[in-house]
Amino acid sequence: MAEETPVALVYNGVSHAVMLATAQDLDDFALGFSLSEGIVESASELYDIDVQVRDNGIELHCEIATERFVQLKERRRTLAGKTGCGLCGAESLAQAVRYPQRLMSQSAFAAESIMRALHAMQARQVLQQQTGATHASAYALADGTLSIVREDVGRHNALDKLVGALEKSSVKSELARDGFIITTSRASFEMVQKTASAGVSLLVAVSAPTGLAVRVAKECGLTLLGFARENRYVAYSHGERILKQ
Repeated sequence: MAEETPVALVYNGVSHAVMLATAQDLDDFALGFSLSEGIVESASELYDIDVQVRDNGIELHCEIATERFVQLKERRRTLAGKTGCGLCGAESLAQAVRYPQRLMSQSAFAAESIMRALHAMQARQVLQQQTGATHASAYALADGTLSIVREDVGRHNALDKLVGALEKSSVKSELARDGFIITTSRASFEMVQKTASAGVSLLVAVSAPTGLAVRVAKECGLTLLGFARENRYVAYSHGERILKQ
């Protein structure tokens, strides 16, 4: 069975959020969460991550730049993370729905590359094969080769882990985010927000998007595909980026 472990994110000694997550790739999770939530603007502002195992869960002690910590305290929230919710505990609408900056990417993507990546996903989902209870997020190169895959009981957590891993990898600098992200879940607003904030211009979801996700994707310049299965998909925003034979 997949385990849900309480994972607390602690910034400069102050507890900020508790998420129910799969207890692996926690350094990636801490970095990706910090970036996706706008707590830090770059990996260089997260100085250290100390993983501390407690009797009732895990604490991720993150040391961040003083300026970022001051900003965090100004908008501090207590977030009880659940696998079905990505906005729990936000204190205001502005905190809950943070629109990403518009993407300036001119990348185009071959439909066959998207299908190639989708077909390769199942073999890379080790936890899903063992438990049947986890989601995955993957970064695929432009040719459809899967570069990085992260899994978690929560779809948001899996994407945060991927964002953190991507930020630390050589893929970011070498390919300038010319690849795309696949999620095995539906495409809700926060999945679009996290993808766009990471500078990736294509999100491929195996399930349906929400209306808000589509509107935000259109506004920020992200190509959003839903119901991507077998050899088909539905383009909900900026479908002109998809090149067909």
